[in-house]
Amino acid sequence: MELPASNGKRALVLGVGGQDGSYLAEILLSRGYEVHGLLRRSATGNTKNIDHLLTEEVAGKRFFTHKGDLADVTSIYSVIKEVAPDELYNEADQDHVSWSYATPSYSYDITGAAVGRVLEALRQADKDTRFFQPSSSNIFGKPVEVPQKETTAFNPQSPYACAKVMALLITRHYREAYGMFAANGILYNHESPRRNEEYVTRKITRAAAKIAAGLQSKISLGDIDIKIDWGYAKEYMEAAWNILQLPVADDFVIANGTTGSVREFATEAFSAVGLKFEDHLFIDKALLRPASTGLLVGDTSKAKKAFGFHPMVGFRDLARLMVESDVKSIGPARNRG
Repeated sequence: MELPASNGKRALVLGVGGQDGSYLAEILLSRGYEVHGLLRRSATGNTKNIDHLLTEEVAGKRFFTHKGDLADVTSIYSVIKEVAPDELYNEADQDHVSWSYATPSYSYDITGAAVGRVLEALRQADKDTRFFQPSSSNIFGKPVEVPQKETTAFNPQSPYACAKVMALLITRHYREAYGMFAANGILYNHESPRRNEEYVTRKITRAAAKIAAGLQSKISLGDIDIKIDWGYAKEYMEAAWNILQLPVADDFVIANGTTGSVREFATEAFSAVGLKFEDHLFIDKALLRPASTGLLVGDTSKAKKAFGFHPMVGFRDLARLMVESDVKSIGPARNRG
């Protein structure tokens, strides 16, 4: 990766090895930042999203990694004091809705309370750092209005969503009580080839590529008729950066503003490899969630006015982009005879 001239700024990205954190690292490096990323122990052996940044051309020159965990306030405070970032992006949490039902206490702590730990560490460090907290469309749950905007009432339907409400409110509190530059991005579903395979989009695109290669025959899914406002993660991380460049901290809905069903996404993904989705589908009732959400679709008027937010990648383009990446990683079709 060719590095531009330094702009003199430092950024700290918590969860730098994940989908969002890795895109943020690239975006920041491309803009001349010195980028520091926090990796927790379970993630240190899974750096595939940032392996291209761990080369001798980048690592140790403009990109640095640190060990730590959102559960440990000492490591949070230590890395903030060491790095003294101009901007901090919190992309580390338990961000899987289904997992939050199995691990509610962990989700409440890491997704919710940990945001308070980070903000308090920033306050105690006495550094004028700009802070970005990613929230989720799930905070609206069964929404009272469609589309949703920044002022829509919360109605969370999962432990994960409840924790995200807490995180958003903590961020607002530190902004209002202490005058900190603390901003929320209410991010609707955003996907990419870097998405973990536990998530439905990547599960679908990976299955399409494997079935086309003769390595798999079926895909098991739950509710395929739920409609989702899908976007491209890289575009949403560009929005996160833009939010921290504004003169005043605020909260913004970041979405595509249109919806597509899981069925439509899968149909597009399978057609990209010449297959019919329905020929390989198995509906597994065990994959249905205890509580469902309503129609979540975002109104991005505020973001468009503030910094010209205009996503270019729709869910059909996204499905094909992800399948093409999975086909490339899996390799050509194999002879099953």
